[in-house]
Amino acid sequence: MGQPGTRWSMFGAAAIFTPFILILLSGQALASSGESGGGVTVIPDASVIIQIANFLFLIGALNLILYRPIRKILSDRKEKIKGLGSSTENAVKSLHEKERTLAKAIKDARARGLKEKETLVTQAEAEERKLIEAINARAQSELEQTRQKIAGEAEAVRQSLQRQVETFASEITKKILGRAV
Repeated sequence: MGQPGTRWSMFGAAAIFTPFILILLSGQALASSGESGGGVTVIPDASVIIQIANFLFLIGALNLILYRPIRKILSDRKEKIKGLGSSTENAVKSLHEKERTLAKAIKDARARGLKEKETLVTQAEAEERKLIEAINARAQSELEQTRQKIAGEAEAVRQSLQRQVETFASEITKKILGRAV
C-alpha cells in the first residue's frame, strides 16, 4: 500500500477537488439550460475561489494542528500496544519455561528423595537385623547360662537328697510300720 501518509494525501486531494468540480459543473448546467425552474441560480464568481482557498487553508491547518498529532498519537499507541504485546508474550514464554524448570526440579528432587528413602530403609533394615541377631545371641547365651545354672543346682540338690535318702527312707518306714527297722 505504500507510505501511510500517501493514502491520506490522496483522500485530501479528492476531498478538495470534488466540491470544486461539482460547483463548476452545476453552474455550467444551469447557465446552459436557459430555463429558470423557480430556484436560485448560482453563478460562480470570484467568491468561489476565496471559498476554495479558505477550504484548502482549513484542511492544511487542521491537518497540522489536529489530524497529524492525532495520527501520531494513534501510531505511537499502536506501537506501544505492539511492544506490550510482545513483552507479554515474552513474559508468558518465560513463565512457561520457569514452570517447566520448576516441575523438572521437583521431579528430580522427588526421585532423589525416593532414592535416599530407599537407602535409609535398607540401612535401617540391615541395622535392625544386626540388632535382632545380637539380641538373639545374647538371649541364647543367657538361656544357656540359665540352663547350666539350673542343671548345676539340680545336680547339687540331687546329691544332697542322695545323701539324705537313707535317712528319709528309714523315717518313712518307721512312720508307716510304726516301728524301727
